Amino acid sequence: MGNRLAQVREERGWKKARLLHELRAAATRRGEQLPKDESLARRIAVWENQGGVVSDFYRELLAEAYGCSASDLGLEQPAVPARGASPPEDELFELPEFARLDSGLVALLRSQTQTIRLLDRRLGGSTVHGQAVAHVETVETLVRNALPGTAREEAADELGQAAALAGWQALDMGRLPEAWRLHEIATAAARESGQPSGLGYARAQQAFILLDAGRPHDAHDLIVSARELTAGSVPNELLAWLRAAEGESLAALGERDAALRALDAAAAALPAQPEQALPYLMLDAGHLARWRGHCLARLGEASAIQDLGTALTAMPEGQYGRAEVSLRVDLALALRARGEADESRAQAERAGQLAGRTGSQRQRRRIRDLLGAA
Repeated sequence: MGNRLAQVREERGWKKARLLHELRAAATRRGEQLPKDESLARRIAVWENQGGVVSDFYRELLAEAYGCSASDLGLEQPAVPARGASPPEDELFELPEFARLDSGLVALLRSQTQTIRLLDRRLGGSTVHGQAVAHVETVETLVRNALPGTAREEAADELGQAAALAGWQALDMGRLPEAWRLHEIATAAARESGQPSGLGYARAQQAFILLDAGRPHDAHDLIVSARELTAGSVPNELLAWLRAAEGESLAALGERDAALRALDAAAAALPAQPEQALPYLMLDAGHLARWRGHCLARLGEASAIQDLGTALTAMPEGQYGRAEVSLRVDLALALRARGEADESRAQAERAGQLAGRTGSQRQRRRIRDLLGAA
C-alpha cells in the first residue's frame, strides 16, 4: 500500500516550496541539517510519485511538518532490506557541500555582527532581532559545514558572539525559551572556538535568563562557575564584568554585603583605560556605576540615587535606548525607597515611553510592577 504524502500535500494546498520550508524548520528545531533544496526536492518526488521508502528520520520530520501522525500519512515502518541488498537511491548518504571559510569571510561576518550590535544599542532588540537570528543561522550553517581549521574556529567564535547578542534580545523581549536556546548555541560555539572569554561571557549572560525566571540561586551558581572557568585567562574588563554580574545575582538573593563586595571587586578589576579587547563588552566606570545603582535599587537602597543619577547624566542622549530604560526604572525604584513618590512615578512613566520605542517587554514588566505598587 502506498503512502498518502502527495494527497495530504494537495489537500493542504501546499506547494513543494512550502513543504521544504516546513521540513527545514522541523529539522532546525531538532538541531539537524538537511541537504540542499534540489536534493531534498528529489527525495520528495520519489516519496510522493514512486512510493519510495521513507526513513525513520524523514518520517518523523514529515509528521512534524504536517502536524499529524506517521500513520495519517500512510507511512509504515520500512522493511528490513535483505542481506546484501543495496539501499534505495534516495537513501544514499550524501555529504554536505562544505563551506569555504577564510579570514576575509569571517571579517565580513564580524562586521555584520557589529552593525547589528550598534543598531541594537540604539533602537532596541525588537527592531533588529529578526536580522540577528537570520545572521546566527547563516554563521551556524557555515561553521557546521566547514572543514576543521583556523577559519572554522574564528567563525565559531563569531557565532558565539552573534548568538549571545540575539539571545539577549530575546530575553529583553520576554522570550525566555528562545533566549535560552540561543545562548546554548553561543556556549557550544565558544567551546569549539577554544575562546574562554566567549564561553565565560555567554554562560554568565545565560544566568540573567534564570534571574528573570525567578531562579536566583541557579543564576548565582552559573555566574560563579563562569568566573571560575575563566580565571586567569580573560581580559580584565571581562573579569570586572563577571564580578558585577555576580553582584547582581547576590542582590537578587537579598545578600546586600556580599553583593557590595562583588561590586567593589569589579571596580578594582576594571582597568583605568578600556582595553576594548572584546567588542561585545562595554564596561567603564560609568557603566559600572549604573550597574551598582541597579543592584542597590534592587535591594531597596535609597543610596542608589547618586550612582544612577551620575550614570544618567553621563549617558549620551539617544545612544543607549535599552540601557536608559533600565536605568530610569532603577532610579524610580530608588526614589520610591526614599519616599519621593511623584518623582518616582515621573521616572517610571518616562521609562515606559522609552520601553515602547525599544520593544522591551522585560522593562515593561518591571514598570507595570513599579507603577502598580506606587
